[in-house]
Amino acid sequence: MGIMTKRVLLARPRGYCAGVDRAVETVERALELYGAPIYVRKQIVHNKHVVQTLERKGAIFVEENDEVPEGATVIFSAHGVAPEVHEQARQRNLHAIDATCPLVTKVHQEARRYARDEYDILLIGHEGHEEVVGTSGEAPEHVTLVDGPDAVDQVEVRDPSKVVWLSQTTLSVDETLETVDRLKAKFPGLQSPPSDDICYATQNRQQVVKQIAPDCDVLLVIGSRNSSNSVRLREVALEAGARASYLIDFASEIDDGWLAGASTVGLTSGASVPEDLIEQVLGHLAARGYADVEEITTVQERQTFALPREIKRDLAARNT
Repeated sequence: MGIMTKRVLLARPRGYCAGVDRAVETVERALELYGAPIYVRKQIVHNKHVVQTLERKGAIFVEENDEVPEGATVIFSAHGVAPEVHEQARQRNLHAIDATCPLVTKVHQEARRYARDEYDILLIGHEGHEEVVGTSGEAPEHVTLVDGPDAVDQVEVRDPSKVVWLSQTTLSVDETLETVDRLKAKFPGLQSPPSDDICYATQNRQQVVKQIAPDCDVLLVIGSRNSSNSVRLREVALEAGARASYLIDFASEIDDGWLAGASTVGLTSGASVPEDLIEQVLGHLAARGYADVEEITTVQERQTFALPREIKRDLAARNT
């Protein structure tokens, strides 16, 4: 009987997107500029390891502005906040720095514009997700949440000729398109946003997973349970043909039973996962015979985002 060959198919793009990179660097630079503690409203990005690392450096994560001492520095997470959160920060005299991903900010701007034009806005997304809460808060009287294709039947609008869809940026591309198709069948006059709301990084990570999944006995996704884009990657892997797929935060969570009889293991990570966690998982797999690693690249990502203006201004002042 032949010896089973063991290999890893490593997805690329994976890990940090430009918005996450910007948000994490915002907290690190703020600590450097203003000193600890720096307060962060909600998790800066949805990743347990990143949050723990920043806490060790002096970041304090809170749920709401009223937990931040008056006059202190607070950073708003990459997922975006509603206008009332900015107003609360002003009232408490907080030094607020907005680390919202620019792609989420674009959706907020679209929501405001369509609301001004008296459209009903059908926001495709997951109820309770911070990004959805923030976008809805831009025009609460105009926004109706549509949580997946099965929610379409319950949707009602004031004027079917003035209705537009927007979406959370971290959804499954395929499920979102299915929801849009069902909305269009119900509301033939439905308008689309001027550009695709689902972020380039979410789409790219899903695309490479679709490519490698059919060859994988097991596909591991590194990411936290509250990370929407990481959860979607696992779902996409299974839909695309991976025999099994698991979401893990750390290499220590890998069950050796998952690897029993597995010749090919796929590996990717969500958009808020640093590369050192990938390296740890690769080391864990290599120790179990999966030393042959082939990186599968579908697209090169070169997108970067400038730091928030407050950070740029204070960095420039310090360096003069």
